[in-house]
Amino acid sequence: MLKGFTRRHVYLVSSLLIILAVILSACAPGGAPATSGPAAEPAAGKVYKIAFSVPAMSFPFFVHMEKQVRDEAAKLGNVEIITLDGQDDTTKQVADLEGVIAQGYDGLIVSPRTNEGVAPVIQQVIDAGIPVVTIDRRADGVNGLLAHVGADNVLGGEEQGKAILSLFPDGAKIIELLGTPGASPAIDRSAGLHNVIDPAGNIEVVCQQTGEFNRDKGLTVTENCLSANPDAQAIVAANDDMALGAVEAAKAAGVELPIIGFDALPEALLAVRDGAMYGTVEQFPGGQSRTALQTLVNFIVNGAKPESDVVLLAPKLITQENFEEAERLSEIPQ
Repeated sequence: MLKGFTRRHVYLVSSLLIILAVILSACAPGGAPATSGPAAEPAAGKVYKIAFSVPAMSFPFFVHMEKQVRDEAAKLGNVEIITLDGQDDTTKQVADLEGVIAQGYDGLIVSPRTNEGVAPVIQQVIDAGIPVVTIDRRADGVNGLLAHVGADNVLGGEEQGKAILSLFPDGAKIIELLGTPGASPAIDRSAGLHNVIDPAGNIEVVCQQTGEFNRDKGLTVTENCLSANPDAQAIVAANDDMALGAVEAAKAAGVELPIIGFDALPEALLAVRDGAMYGTVEQFPGGQSRTALQTLVNFIVNGAKPESDVVLLAPKLITQENFEEAERLSEIPQ
């Protein structure tokens, strides 16, 4: 039963192993899924209806996740994926999940837009007898989750903080762009960043505002922050969409400063390669997606519960120095 997160409950998968798993999956005969155990085999003739609910399909990160889930479903066979787009609206996502109950889905993979707003209806789905795996974003306080699959977002934020200390050992003034209030990645990534920079004592966050994981809002917030703090020396963003908005704002202001994002989107990787961004945190969303679906289908078909109810992939900061380690490297222009 998943009630909270402690290090004792975390099954931390190293990023190197995830990269290896992705490579092996691509090279395996027939495109076999990358998994440590036997893949679930749906019963002949039975089609399992799985809902995939995300905060917003307008976010490129979730578009990639959906593709990975659908690709894995095709490999497993007899699995139908129905995508539910929350449209960045908690009320819409709640209504979608109420529909999962009404329509009697076989399972649910969900990334809640916010914990407070969506966790209660996730509990209702579970109470209705539908197995649930959360992905990327947690649903704290929910009883009976089959598993949570995501990245260790605190560790990812710490990677951003270490980069800041490496770039500015003598101290710096920085801008922090926060994610959607109440979303677990926004909370955890900021916590990780401050785990590193606060004890150092010489990093001052001169502007800390939410861009709500949105590029346009990230651009606007950065414009305001730079206007009020022209001596800012770096920008740390809780995702790549906001970081890319910050790139536009800095360029328009004629300012050059290191910008660090999170997600390793292809467009952000291109910006890292070309020097517009210093780095981005890779959280291996393909590995998250495949693991989440494998876990859910294996339980539905075989009644097999995962070894751990929390599976966290270890994120890694991608810069020009280790650029080739990014999951989506093949998607950017060469």
